[in-house]
Amino acid sequence: MQIKRRAIKDIKISIVIPSYNEEKNVQVLANKLVDILKDYYDYEIIFIDDGSTDNTLSELKDLNKRDNKIHYISFSKNFGHQNALRAGLDCITGDCAISMDADLQHPAELIPQMIDKWAEGYNIVYTIRKENKKDSFFKRKTANIFYGIMNYMSGLRLEKGSADFRLMDKSVVKVLRNFKEMNIFYRGIASWLGFKQYGISYFPNERLHGETKYTLRKMALLAFNGITSFSILPLQISTVLGATISFLAFSYGIYAIIIKIVANKAISGWASVMVGIFFLGGIQLLMLGIIGNYIGKLFLEAKRRPNYIIEETSLS
Repeated sequence: MQIKRRAIKDIKISIVIPSYNEEKNVQVLANKLVDILKDYYDYEIIFIDDGSTDNTLSELKDLNKRDNKIHYISFSKNFGHQNALRAGLDCITGDCAISMDADLQHPAELIPQMIDKWAEGYNIVYTIRKENKKDSFFKRKTANIFYGIMNYMSGLRLEKGSADFRLMDKSVVKVLRNFKEMNIFYRGIASWLGFKQYGISYFPNERLHGETKYTLRKMALLAFNGITSFSILPLQISTVLGATISFLAFSYGIYAIIIKIVANKAISGWASVMVGIFFLGGIQLLMLGIIGNYIGKLFLEAKRRPNYIIEETSLS
């Protein structure tokens, strides 16, 4: 595959940073980014305050007063990490956009390498988080399960450790702006888009302040959202499982009739019957829940409500 190299003279770099309750991190990150980006012709840093309840917005306003290349977008409430990313990408004016988290775990020192790969002609330069040995065994295993289930159920090919720390050419950002779905999952969409992509591995930095926003519950919801956004496999599994259980129940019924006619003996076992009823009832409720999730997504999409509401911004 032949890749056309880009000239990096006179380019503009856009950095998009969703932020939720990161008052102690945003200034440190901004200073680090300015030190790295000042060697390039032009840049803009856009922080998205996703309805923070601390002083994150005040810190961002102070940054904007000191440096007019640092901007902020403030939501009217918490709309979620993915919609914060969406808002930033909707507003960038650079030749490429780099998305990263505000918790300082994404190493800003990797940005020049990402820009170099973009200059070589890659449209998307994504990053792959390497396992941190300090993470608990449980966290590492659940992360492995997350990517395994995502790839199997959604049909995507997400590399283990894929993160929302990536560079995208403005042509890719232009395509992404056409995605209006409510429950957007950029990590999956970036993989689904195609284009020329390159992966860079990194070891995450220690979180300087605050706590992680991605709890086990949120990771599970993210995985389920990603699966149902890209695949109808759960519905197909429901159909197969329902047909299998129906066949087994029908076969058991035929067996019971034969035993009664041939041996003139009824099959005893009240407990086994009740277990079977409860099992089948649980399976039915689970399948109805999966179907309900898909219907709920259609309901939300049909409303066409805005994906986020900006309360104030420093962008003109």
